[in-house]
Amino acid sequence: LMHVCQLIWVLLSDTMQEVTATSRHYVDRLFDPDPQKVLQGVIDMKNAVIGNNKQKANLIVLGAVPRLLYLLQQSSSSAELRAECAVVLGSLAMGTENNIKSLVDCHIIPALLQGLLCLDLVFIEACLRCLRTVFVSSVTPVQLLYTDHTVIPHLMSLLSRSQRTQEYVTQIFSHCCKTPEHQTVLFNHGAIQNIAPLLTSLSYKVRMQALKCFSVLAYENTQVSMTLVNVLVDGELLCQVLVQMMQRDKPIEMQLTAAKCLTYMCRAGAIGTDDNCIVLKTLPCLVRMCSKDRLLEERVEGAETLAYLIEPDVELQRIASVTDHLVAMLADYFKYPSSVSAITDIKRLDHDLKHAHELRQAAFKLYASLGSNDEDVRKKITETENMMDRIVSGLSESSIKVRLAAVRCLHSLSRSVQQLRTSFHDHAVWKPLMKLLQNAPDEVLIMASSTLCNLLLEFSPSKEPILESGVIELLCSLTQSDSPALRVNGIWALMNMAFQADQKVKVEIMRALGTEQLFRLFSDPDTNVLMKTLGLLRNLLSTRPHIDQIMSSHGKQIMQAVTLILEGEHSIEVKEQTLCILANIADGNTAKELIMTNDDMLQKVKYYMGHSNVKLQLAATFCISNLVWNEENGSQERQDKLREMGFVDILHKLTQASDSNLSDRAKTAMQQYLA
Repeated sequence: LMHVCQLIWVLLSDTMQEVTATSRHYVDRLFDPDPQKVLQGVIDMKNAVIGNNKQKANLIVLGAVPRLLYLLQQSSSSAELRAECAVVLGSLAMGTENNIKSLVDCHIIPALLQGLLCLDLVFIEACLRCLRTVFVSSVTPVQLLYTDHTVIPHLMSLLSRSQRTQEYVTQIFSHCCKTPEHQTVLFNHGAIQNIAPLLTSLSYKVRMQALKCFSVLAYENTQVSMTLVNVLVDGELLCQVLVQMMQRDKPIEMQLTAAKCLTYMCRAGAIGTDDNCIVLKTLPCLVRMCSKDRLLEERVEGAETLAYLIEPDVELQRIASVTDHLVAMLADYFKYPSSVSAITDIKRLDHDLKHAHELRQAAFKLYASLGSNDEDVRKKITETENMMDRIVSGLSESSIKVRLAAVRCLHSLSRSVQQLRTSFHDHAVWKPLMKLLQNAPDEVLIMASSTLCNLLLEFSPSKEPILESGVIELLCSLTQSDSPALRVNGIWALMNMAFQADQKVKVEIMRALGTEQLFRLFSDPDTNVLMKTLGLLRNLLSTRPHIDQIMSSHGKQIMQAVTLILEGEHSIEVKEQTLCILANIADGNTAKELIMTNDDMLQKVKYYMGHSNVKLQLAATFCISNLVWNEENGSQERQDKLREMGFVDILHKLTQASDSNLSDRAKTAMQQYLA
């Protein structure tokens, strides 16, 4: 056995040396003094590397790239040699991601862009093809296309040269358009006028790349979308051209990309959600893409695009939910491989198994959009076979994207009182949700904590078990996050939890949050955080024994906070909430005294009773009404003090107020004096 192993090793090392030796031979020939031999060497190298990744890697390691780039840039090189060099470089780029990294590190991009200034069309096409291959890779920094301001206009000018230049340039654009800034640069250099005519090209590849380019330019871009709506292609409006491209007899790739284009234009506000081209053409086309007989990628893209299209629009959600049994069709996304016939293709099966998580992610996203507003649709989703189990297992999948999509779906369904009371309770959804909140990225945390807010509403049967699981500490820690969305959700969930809660829970919230953090939240730059914090305090300070208990231990700080807000630059809503909190404090037995002994606070209440805004007047009057209430100890002294301060005159005036709520409230308070 030993001999055999040694023999195999000798043979292996021989072949290794042979490959390296032949590779070295190819590189050596690039340095021959005879230009004709150099050309032949490049051509032989081209033939040797086609489809041979091992050979490509060897040549790169042996330093072929700098030499090829040198020959490509030499003005003394013949046009043919330069073109062949570009072809070989393009072939090397077709290999692995590492190859592309090596090429980019050798500064291939500036060299090829420089090459585009040459007049020879064959050379230009070879440079463009190579650039296309390099830029299509995810490892290439797209910014390299935008560093020199002359590049984009020059590429635009090459669109008129040939079908090949059209195909490669549009492909480069669609792969290098990643940000709103990129969209603007391309738009400002006339991308729309230059690319629109290509939609009627005789070449399918050119039509497809032009279409992809438009979809990338239109994505979340109102300026581009508004312009595209008015574009004429051969005398026809672009929308009509796109509708024709979605016909069933067109290639799937074309149908799908045209549908994406119209979806993006619709979401950017350039096409109405009730437009026929959306309701009767785009939506049904995307639903078709979700069917069993489509390839995995098509089903993923179809579902994700449809989810995006219908996300903000209730009517589209309803239409989609009754189109082609979509809700049931999506259940197939959890069963893979998709169909028995596909198993004949082992490669495809292997691919589908590796990418099955993408199907689940897409299905969760689409379910989330479908169920975000309509109660009937939510019911339909939760009644789909094993749906709740699937969401629950989705929450603990290894793929972060699937977890995020599953929690989005859960959040959407948690907007339903009915579902919170039934399926959410039956499947103890709160357990995996709490687990998800332990150490997830912000994106997942935001969705998970939003869902938790709904699970903590008073009618949710999950509220009790969640409380017992130590959720208060977790939510208090969210209120200290750098992300405003997480701070809002943390405080919102605490607010829901405090609503009609028993004293033990309220005391625990105050203890865990601490007055210092409460103060910090009162001066939060985000108004939503401030509003929810006030909501929390209002819920904590409800029912008399609770009000007295909390104010006896935190009264001084809470009164300070109220003063701070009433004196600050805040919206009417914020001040109204604050006055309502004051009215709650005024309802306590012992807590009242904190207001009665604070003349400064009483003057503020007086000021708001005379305010121009009725909501503020009402809340302030409520506060006084609680202070003068007859049946409580010390009411006579309080009434006397407030009469001396002029409150009765104000109440008298308010009984004549045009707002009936306000005049009624003032009359009720006045009656306390007369009783």
